[in-house]
Order: sequence, then C-alpha cells, then structure tokens
Amino acid sequence: MKPQDLQRLLAILGTVLIVLTVPLRVGATALPRSSPEAQGVSSSVIRAFVEAADRQINTMHSFMLVRHGQVVAEGWWKPESAEKKHVMHSLSKSFNSTAIGLAVAEGKLSIDDPVLKFFPEHAPSEPSPKLSAMRVRDLLTMSTGHEIEAKFSTNAPWVETFLAHPVPHKPGSHFLYNTPGSHMLSAILRKVTGETVLDYLKPRLFEPLGIEDPSWSTSPQGNTLGGWGLFIRTEDIAKFGQLYLQKGQWNGKQLLPSAWVNQATSKQVSNGSDPIKDWDQGYGFQFWRCRHGAYRGDGANGQFCIILPEQDAVIAITADTRDMQAELNVVWDKLLPAFHSKPLKTNPVEEAKLKKTLQSLEVKVSKPN
Repeated sequence: MKPQDLQRLLAILGTVLIVLTVPLRVGATALPRSSPEAQGVSSSVIRAFVEAADRQINTMHSFMLVRHGQVVAEGWWKPESAEKKHVMHSLSKSFNSTAIGLAVAEGKLSIDDPVLKFFPEHAPSEPSPKLSAMRVRDLLTMSTGHEIEAKFSTNAPWVETFLAHPVPHKPGSHFLYNTPGSHMLSAILRKVTGETVLDYLKPRLFEPLGIEDPSWSTSPQGNTLGGWGLFIRTEDIAKFGQLYLQKGQWNGKQLLPSAWVNQATSKQVSNGSDPIKDWDQGYGFQFWRCRHGAYRGDGANGQFCIILPEQDAVIAITADTRDMQAELNVVWDKLLPAFHSKPLKTNPVEEAKLKKTLQSLEVKVSKPN
C-alpha cells in the first residue's frame, strides 16, 4: 500500500471511530461528525483549550466545536450530558430576535413600526414624544431611550409596565442592556401572529434544525419570556450558530433571509470603546459583536453561541461562571490558534488524547473547609 493510500485509510478510520463514539440522541437530526485534522483543526490545540478551560473557568458544563459544518470536538462535564437541556438565560434573546426577523420576512411587521402601534390598550393616556418615537428597531438594538430597566411584577401586565416607564433619552441614541425590551419583542410577535414565540418558531426554526422539545417559560400574560427562559441542548446551540454562519440556509432551504442575518449580526449601535473587552465591540439585533471578526449570542453565567465567519466555525458553550470575559479570553487565547486553512495530516495519537480528555471531564466539587 502506498503511503498516501495508508494516510487516507487512517483518516477514514479516525472519522468513523469518532462518529461511532459521539453521544448522538436517538431519533435526533444530528450535525455530521468529523475528525479535527480532516477539517483543518489541531487536536492537540483543542485539548490544550479544554484543559485550560477546565482549569481556569469555574464552572464549565459543555463545549462543542463545529468547523466547515462538521462537529470536530464535543464534551460535557459530568453530570451534564448531551441529552440534558440547559438554561440559555439571555442567549434566548438571539432566538427571540430571529422570530422577529421571520415575522418581518412574512410581512407581519416592520422594524420601523412604533412600539405603541401594537398596544393601544396598554399605552399611557398621554404618551411622551420619546415613547411615541420608540420603534421595534430600538427594542432590537437595546436603545429604547431608558435610563434604567423597567421592573416587571405580578401587580400589572408587563407590557403596561414597560410603556409606563420613563423614556428620558431619544430612542436610538442611548445603549442600555434591556431585558424587558426583549420581552416586548415577544409580546409584539404574539400580537401580529397570534402565536407565542415558542409556538411560532417550532415549524420555522426548531423543527427544520432538528431541535427537539425546546421549552421556554412565559409571563403571567402568557407571552414567551423572550429575553430569557429558553431550555435547549448544547448541539441545538451549535445548530443555531451554524444556521447564522450559513446566512440563514439549512439543507438547501433559506429558512431566514440572508439580509436579516447580515443586519442582525452587524454593529447597529456602539456600546463602548475598550478594544480588549468583548462587551465593547458593538451590538446588533440581540447579538453581540466580538473581537477577531466574530459575533455571538450569550447568556448569564457563561452560555455562548460564538460564530466565527473568518474561520468558518461555531463554538457552543454552557457553563456556570461569574467571569464570562475570562471564558471568552480562553477561547481566543487557546482555541483560535487551532484553525488552519487546509486539512492537517492525520494524527491518531493526538485524536485519541483529545477523545480521552473530552470523555473524562467532570464538574469539580468544592471541598468543605
């Protein structure tokens, strides 16, 4: 056998081994699997990233890396597992804004519609000029004009509370991370479609991507929370990121207009100027811009869907950490060097080491003093 033929055979066997050992869900529409080197990613560098994340981040729950549409590495810190749905916290916002993008494509609303248009029954008797000027676009970009967030309670309908909240700044001119504003997007979608965001997305997003039985909590008024409360699995996060990486295409169909993807993930408003902070790189439509030409959806305590167009890659992470910038720093410092423009030479030894590391991950239990 010629050396090049042996190398091809080893690459095929390595890929088959990975496919046979990944934790696929029965009946699930899984992403395809591949060896890291076959997709131009270094197994040894991935392993160095996983070990660094395990050592430096308290506490990692899961990690999945997709390159050229193929899952090349995945691991769960026991007792987490591939089957277990995980809370997304504010990563829910990116799914929520996707629902708005789909509704815009269907002609249900425009991002330049005034917010008050949808809720005349909840509007103040004399709306301020700035409240009247607030548009759907301003909800999407966290630039509603509020100085502080409205506080929802069970004492009044949430939409009414939001519309009664003071708007001291001109909408579109002042960035304020605003989860109640994200909930308003959910309430608007229900107004124009008659469906909750969860029900609306099932046939349009979740089912085509093979995201099974997602759950999403609701407000006392029955609206999907929108800004938080979604529960899905790690691979579901990766699929969502891959959809955006593919400009809204999935299995040959355009699920989401590419123009919306471009608009939602580009810098719409400024939110700071520190070049080393990933929360200062600009904000789109419920997506954050990142360093290194990337963008992301993220949620409290370290939930990440990171899309890297320059590397044709998606990184999905779930965690329970209080330092999300440190979590991203490990990605940039340790994982970014793993990517190469061409397939790498098959490396069964390093692939085996990576596999062993990924299978041995476990949440560290703090010992009592």
